Amino acid sequence: MSTVRLLVLGVVRRHGEAHGYAVHRELISWRVDTWTRVKPPSIYHAIKQLNREGLLTGSEPQDSPQGPARVSYRITADGERVFFELLETALRNPDVEELGAGVAFMRCLPRSRVRTLLGQQLSTTRAIDGQLEGMKAQWPDPDEPPHASHLLDLWRGSFRSHAAWTAQMLRRIDGGEFQFADDDTQTSHLGLGPQPR
Repeated sequence: MSTVRLLVLGVVRRHGEAHGYAVHRELISWRVDTWTRVKPPSIYHAIKQLNREGLLTGSEPQDSPQGPARVSYRITADGERVFFELLETALRNPDVEELGAGVAFMRCLPRSRVRTLLGQQLSTTRAIDGQLEGMKAQWPDPDEPPHASHLLDLWRGSFRSHAAWTAQMLRRIDGGEFQFADDDTQTSHLGLGPQPR
């Protein structure tokens, strides 16, 4: 649930105000259904839940020429706080789905903070790889079911690939490839505050 909450809060925040279909359309354009377990019904459910929790606030329904009346949502101060909590948690998390949602909105944070969070995630990923290596000795016969020793190799390969990706992302961040909340030039579509003149 935290992934869809982060995605919905992030999209509403990015637009300043958005109705449910606009949030859905944007997330589908990102093909979130291919890199997360987020499906269209869960997007609408998350919007309603976030509204009930006071993290989003909805307008009165407005008539729409394209169909039923639409409610536009804005992120609240509590929603901003939760958005940044979810974002920081996601960037520290070795889970690919949650990390992906964090990367989608990483530019909302200062560069140094993103670097710190991804560095923590890289340390965690490498520690898990080491723990898996240590477990191999506990499985006496790799050729017998459940072939746990071979499965540990599979999981280690996954974590090593993940660590290599994170290390590469850190190099790209250090190289100035992305624009972050504390950079001098900001783009208005990120919702990062006043733009330079």
